[in-house]
Amino acid sequence: MAYDVKDIANLLLLSAESYSGGELMTNMKLQKMLYYQQGFHLAYFDTPLFDDEIEAWMYGPVVKSVYNHYKRYGKSGIAGDNGKQFSFNLPTESALFDEVNRVYGRFSAIGLMEMTHKERPWKSVPIREGSIIPKSTIQSFFKTRLKK
Repeated sequence: MAYDVKDIANLLLLSAESYSGGELMTNMKLQKMLYYQQGFHLAYFDTPLFDDEIEAWMYGPVVKSVYNHYKRYGKSGIAGDNGKQFSFNLPTESALFDEVNRVYGRFSAIGLMEMTHKERPWKSVPIREGSIIPKSTIQSFFKTRLKK
């Protein structure tokens, strides 16, 4: 079962504060982290983490609904909502989420953008708002990234 993308975004924002020494995540970095979380979830579980589509924008992958929700912050960091309760259905989902955060969360927004620009999913579709990266493309790419 897929989760609400805004719950996943909030969890990323909250976890960023803990693994980056209190530094808040920007919308740009949030978009890339959503992409990596979705990619590894698709590859590992064969199901999407969230149903929303990921688009190939100029600065990398974007979940438009989340981007629009937080765009008022511009380039500033975004605090997560501590009042929202969320938990994964499976402990393995939580463990994968934490591992993706540990590996990719240490990169800057620009660093993540540069990484996505080198990867097949973003490069495989026209780069513009509304250009959806198929989940099947994301899944097949990230299956090559799973450690066996």
